[in-house]
Amino acid sequence: MGNERPAQTPTPAKRKAHLPRNVWILAWVAFFNDTSTEMSYWLLPQFLVTVLGAPPMAFGLIEGAAETIASFSRLLSGWLSDLSGRRKPLTAAGYALANLVKPLLAIAHSWQHVFWIRFADRAAKGFRGAPRDALIADSVDPADRGSSFGLRQAMDTAGAIVGPLSAILFLRLFAGKVRDVFWMAAIPGVVCIALVWFGVKEVRKPASAPARSTSSKGRSSLFPRGRLLLIFAALALFSLGNSSDLFLVLRAQNLGMEAWTAPALGLLFNIVYASLSWPAGRLSDRVPRRWLIVAGYLIYAVVYAGFALSRSPQLVWFLFAVYGSYYALTEGVMKAWIADLAPADSRASVFGVFTWVVGVAAFPASLLAGWIWQHYSPVAPFALSSVLALAAGVLLLFA
Repeated sequence: MGNERPAQTPTPAKRKAHLPRNVWILAWVAFFNDTSTEMSYWLLPQFLVTVLGAPPMAFGLIEGAAETIASFSRLLSGWLSDLSGRRKPLTAAGYALANLVKPLLAIAHSWQHVFWIRFADRAAKGFRGAPRDALIADSVDPADRGSSFGLRQAMDTAGAIVGPLSAILFLRLFAGKVRDVFWMAAIPGVVCIALVWFGVKEVRKPASAPARSTSSKGRSSLFPRGRLLLIFAALALFSLGNSSDLFLVLRAQNLGMEAWTAPALGLLFNIVYASLSWPAGRLSDRVPRRWLIVAGYLIYAVVYAGFALSRSPQLVWFLFAVYGSYYALTEGVMKAWIADLAPADSRASVFGVFTWVVGVAAFPASLLAGWIWQHYSPVAPFALSSVLALAAGVLLLFA
């Protein structure tokens, strides 16, 4: 139960070594990509409801379908990456496509238009995800995996701080014209495309890279039995209640917060997320990663229970801040844990299956949350999410 990492313990000198160039470049790619994404993301509820007149259930349909296609594209790209032995082309293509379609929000005239834009954006995100994560794992020493994934996540979230802040400033500059902000979001997207194409280098896997399983029957080498399957089961259970974060914004507005505060809430959330991601990743190189993820699931359960029970808009600020710590404890740490357990020659495929599990549950999770909200009450979907997170945390204790 305790052997969650390779047995070799690196020397102190190795732990202090600088992270490779690829990790830093991919961290900056994440920064500019998320700056572009978050300039638009937190304005979508206002845009869909106020400008396009979309019903609450449309949120579930848009976000659920978008995350589902992202998971399937991860599954495909992970397999293609391992088949070709190359990571960069798929990674770069995914970033390029996403940043070419996002500015089209500025010319959307119905929520169905937004659906297809988000669909393409998330498909591209999924297509780059597994090869990128495998590229990071291939580029670093196993002892620095947590730190590397934590750094990328921290820079990604730093972009998610700059994004909402830029959205607030541009909303004031353009007198509340959301479409103009969508156009401005294209600028960091172009920087992201240039960095990933010209800065990232392919890493060839060493020929001597050991695999954890010697089975010749195929699937047992792709899925190390026991631990990975149990992790995936816990993740699937958790994901069934993990609806889109846009529902948190809707709940905040339901409690009386004005629409313009949405980017500010995103800013607060991402400040906490960014500040804790790298420390959490580095900590996971020294303690069992599982405990940090379980702690994150428990925090998630408490936050969603708070959204269910809250009657005060002031409490929303506190809940969004605490919510950031859940992401910091789980996102990068979970990827490092998967990298620990996955065979080197099928690492991208395992990452693809990992994110496919999340995406398969994302569609019913968001669609169900929208349906429950619309037909019962705004409280019910958050209560359900809290219960499922607790159950997933208990299951993960046995991984």
